[in-house]
Amino acid sequence: MIETLIKFFVMFFVVVEPISLVPLFAALTEGASSGYKRKMACKAVILAGVILLIFAFVGGALLDAMAISLNAFRIFGGLMLFLIALDMVYVRPSGARTTTSMEEAEVKQREDISVFPLAFPFIAGPGALATILLVTGPVPRASLLFFGMMVVVVVVLVITYVLMLLTPRVMRVLGLTGANVISRLTGVILGALAIQFVIDGVKGSIGTGS
Repeated sequence: MIETLIKFFVMFFVVVEPISLVPLFAALTEGASSGYKRKMACKAVILAGVILLIFAFVGGALLDAMAISLNAFRIFGGLMLFLIALDMVYVRPSGARTTTSMEEAEVKQREDISVFPLAFPFIAGPGALATILLVTGPVPRASLLFFGMMVVVVVVLVITYVLMLLTPRVMRVLGLTGANVISRLTGVILGALAIQFVIDGVKGSIGTGS
């Protein structure tokens, strides 16, 4: 179980990309007070946590209601995570975590950026939601393993919150170049995990004939 939880932590941490979120948070809160930054970071993490936890509990039931097999979702989720990984490796905006020009203009006019774009799509984006469902899908909801996975989600969100609070210091240490290097390295890991999801989904579909 420990090995499974460690693997899930690495995967979920890579998908959420707390370190890569730091430059984005810095840009969105440029010139704002420390109180505002702290409030936005706290609200964003809490909202993202609620979204992720709800999806962890009802996501599987939603797939069943739509007659979508978990193997089919593994294949699609793996492909989507692979595209995100490619964006990370080449350090370009991911379609799963970016906003359109109209949405960006809306953000500039809003005082509250916690829901959009911080909580969604930057923290609890499609990649994070897919990862939650892919990993927790086969796990019984009343099991100790599922509880451990939810703890991992909370730990990653706490790390994300802390990094957003330490944005000025992190930017001084890493800089934009350092953040991009870390993004490339984690993108390679995510790409390998994504391919494994596709392989598992194909094997499961062939084995079950679904």
